[in-house]
Amino acid sequence: MLALAAKGLLIGILVSAPMGPVGMLCIQRTLSKGRWHGFVTGLGAMVSDIIYAMLTSLGMGVVVNFVEANQAPLQLAGSLVLSFFGYYIYQSNPVKNLRKQKERKLSFTQDFITAFLLTFSNVLIVLLYIGLFARFGFILPDHSLGMIIGGIICIGIGAISWWLFITYIVSKLRKWFNVRGIWLMNRIVGSTIIILSIIGIISVLLTYYIKIPLI
Repeated sequence: MLALAAKGLLIGILVSAPMGPVGMLCIQRTLSKGRWHGFVTGLGAMVSDIIYAMLTSLGMGVVVNFVEANQAPLQLAGSLVLSFFGYYIYQSNPVKNLRKQKERKLSFTQDFITAFLLTFSNVLIVLLYIGLFARFGFILPDHSLGMIIGGIICIGIGAISWWLFITYIVSKLRKWFNVRGIWLMNRIVGSTIIILSIIGIISVLLTYYIKIPLI
């Protein structure tokens, strides 16, 4: 259970960390209206992410026997998906996602709802979850319903931890935080995902195809 919780925390951070439109919106609101407006924006995104995580878990549960029978190729495919996703983040320009328009002063409820709808509109997040779940073995036949629910809760905790962290950093570095900082963060997150995917590919090749047991 502890291993599943750790995987959930990591998945929650990896899903939330890329500086896409919601990340830019979170930073923008943190800089313009304060840390807690940015954090509530992150919470809206987190709720949407949890819904997609639940839907992905349900879908993977239906085909769990197929996943078990094809664990090696699925882990390999999941690692490849992560590598492409990591490269996309690495080379993306956050400025293109920032709409240069003055935002109305929103309440916390409006901050939450707008971020939720913006994140929920990105149905491709399911592909990322499938890649992450396959890469980390998040959904396995021996996992009970309670374990899976606990893992999904940990995904939410990981996402909340990320939004707390990023809004704290942005609020503390308000005077020095600029677009270049966001670009550098994208490079770091993208590189981390690419490294994880490479490790996953090597692990699958050595364990299932070259038949070298990993300690």
